[in-house]
Amino acid sequence: MHDVILFYTKSDSYVWNEVYQAYDDEYVEMFFEQKDPDGRRWKRGDLTGPGTRTGDSGKIWRGINVTAKGRHWALASDLYKKYRNATGDDLAKYPLLQRLDKLDDIGLIHWPKKRGGTPRYKSYLEDMPGIPLQDVWTDIRPIHNLAVERVGYPTQKPETLLERIIRASSSDGDLVMDCFCGSGTTAAVTEKLNRRWIACDLGRFAVHTTRKRLLSIPNVRPFVVQNLGKYERQLWAGAEFGEGNGRKAAERQRAYIEFILKLANATPLRGYTWLHGVKAGRMVHVGAVDAPVSVGDVTQIAAEFKRTIGTGKDAPKTNAVDVLGWDFAFELNEVAKQQAAAANIQMRFLRIPRDVMDKRAVEQGDIHFFELAALSVDVKTSKRNVSLKLKDFVIPPDDVPEEARKAVKHWSQWIDYWAVDWDNKSDTFHNEWQTYRTRKDRSLELEIAHAYPEAGEYTIVVKVIDILGNDTTKSVKVRVA
Repeated sequence: MHDVILFYTKSDSYVWNEVYQAYDDEYVEMFFEQKDPDGRRWKRGDLTGPGTRTGDSGKIWRGINVTAKGRHWALASDLYKKYRNATGDDLAKYPLLQRLDKLDDIGLIHWPKKRGGTPRYKSYLEDMPGIPLQDVWTDIRPIHNLAVERVGYPTQKPETLLERIIRASSSDGDLVMDCFCGSGTTAAVTEKLNRRWIACDLGRFAVHTTRKRLLSIPNVRPFVVQNLGKYERQLWAGAEFGEGNGRKAAERQRAYIEFILKLANATPLRGYTWLHGVKAGRMVHVGAVDAPVSVGDVTQIAAEFKRTIGTGKDAPKTNAVDVLGWDFAFELNEVAKQQAAAANIQMRFLRIPRDVMDKRAVEQGDIHFFELAALSVDVKTSKRNVSLKLKDFVIPPDDVPEEARKAVKHWSQWIDYWAVDWDNKSDTFHNEWQTYRTRKDRSLELEIAHAYPEAGEYTIVVKVIDILGNDTTKSVKVRVA
């Protein structure tokens, strides 16, 4: 009937911030029954402590002798802070009885109507943090079906729960890590609380959901999405080409590459690091099992291609390369194509299908390599104004169930959301504008305009996220006058 939250530390040095629960209405009505003319609620606090003393704390103040009642004057520590906030002055530098005068001067002391009654100080509700949090939390409600934060993820937790945990166990600017981020509640709350974060998940849908949720936060800071490979493939490669077959590392790698080349109907090549085969006049590169093909890989492929073209028997005779990969860096496709085109290389990116791990599919020859999604963007400039319009978006059909393909009547239906960085400096993508579908509004803007404050040349990066959570990124250069 309940969940248990465990708190671990690696050492005796850790962060623990006291967390308070707000007072309930019944408590407020009972204890903060007094009100100022402006409506502020307060309760009466004691200006004395038990026992009698000599010195100022035992003196008579304004005709009141508290020592006769076995007490002495004593000020709560928060009164010093309240006085400083109200006046900018330090209450502690004054003698004790003068401190009482100072507090009375700014209206923090309540005098009872009954003559001779002991004065008390005003403890305002707005200054009280609440009740120190205990270890049974009954004030956090489940996420309602119509809640704004609800994203439809089956294990989604309420933001109020994570806010309480993060506030208690971290400070402003600290780093919070969630190894199983799911719907992204931890990352979203951490971002709102001005902490740094790392969020991980094996599921692409979880990463997609988390990223979209983060982008909906006003003024979200730039962040990077990285794909670190698939463990299923590592297990498969280890069993198929691993040490159990008596091969050394280089031999295992070569066996894997030639296996993929054979399925792609390509002829293996020797003597190259980044160029592994040739097919129909096009050179072929086979991506690693446990890492996505990155923009850096494309740079190395292009560099080796340019060094070796036209030299030797197996050297490339055309300027075309096919890059086969299990996964591709989220920002690779269009950006890398543009880099390759700048080097006068026609480069295609094809996904190695999961079917290569299925022996039956391999034996039946039922293996197909499909190109990644392609994005077409129309750009128009007028003085310092630029307009962007998405013209077309093609998604690889092997990733999409047949019933979904039949339901799509227009290419824009493949797009879940898209975003623009208007002045990219070859660094992290800055999400300066975005449009996305919601449960209530399934429409999507396909055109956006922007005005630059100064003339000059700018690099615009357009990022499209499809309904499967894949990134397709394209950069264009514009000059405005």
